[in-house]
Amino acid sequence: MEKNINLKIKVWRQNGPKEKGRFETYNVENISTDSSFLEMMDILNEQLINEGKEPIAFDHDCREGICGMCSLYINGRPHGPDDDVTTCQLHMRKFKDGETITVEPWRSAAFPVIKDLIVNRNAFDQIIAAGGYVSVSTGGVPDANAIPIPKPDADASMDAASCIGCGACVAACKNGSAMLFVSAKVSHLALLPQGKVEAARRAKAMVAKMDELGFGNCTNTGACEVECPKGISLANIARLNREFLCAKLQD
Repeated sequence: MEKNINLKIKVWRQNGPKEKGRFETYNVENISTDSSFLEMMDILNEQLINEGKEPIAFDHDCREGICGMCSLYINGRPHGPDDDVTTCQLHMRKFKDGETITVEPWRSAAFPVIKDLIVNRNAFDQIIAAGGYVSVSTGGVPDANAIPIPKPDADASMDAASCIGCGACVAACKNGSAMLFVSAKVSHLALLPQGKVEAARRAKAMVAKMDELGFGNCTNTGACEVECPKGISLANIARLNREFLCAKLQD
């Protein structure tokens, strides 16, 4: 049932990566519980603009849970107090009237703050560029059934490929590890015949780039899997470890 609530929004404000940040608190009133979290942020920004203040910078694009750009740390959880959703899919019915909501950017050395709640996630792009692709012939389109793939492998590959690279796994991990992200990107190719040719080089290159960029080590606490909006499984990390070990043994 729709109702309106009043809230205090405690938001991290930071002018740039070299600037000192601070929390600022704002009041928002008559927020519909049917509105999304980002719609509430839009209303707050309109309020700030009308007051002659600088609006809060935050990332967003599709607002359909597809792109992963809406990455906010809300009340101590990546994407907020709901399961299997991105921030744009979070609704205000998850909050109580009069509640104080704390909103922060991802906290990771590999994700420096650009401004306010926006962080630079270019590190993920660099990891993908290091090996998250396959080399294929650009000739005629092959028949769909030319390479039979067992359904369990195809299903597991598609599950891994559902990773949207939002960075919630890094934000949730006490070590700032990117292992769940990297393992998903390695797994969805390693499970398919098209990914076998470059499998060894891929695993080594992507892990090396991950380490180079300053992500922490995985200690299997499982926080990444719990907070992942797409439910990426820890089993992918085990697969990445196997792929990496096999690649090293081939050296």
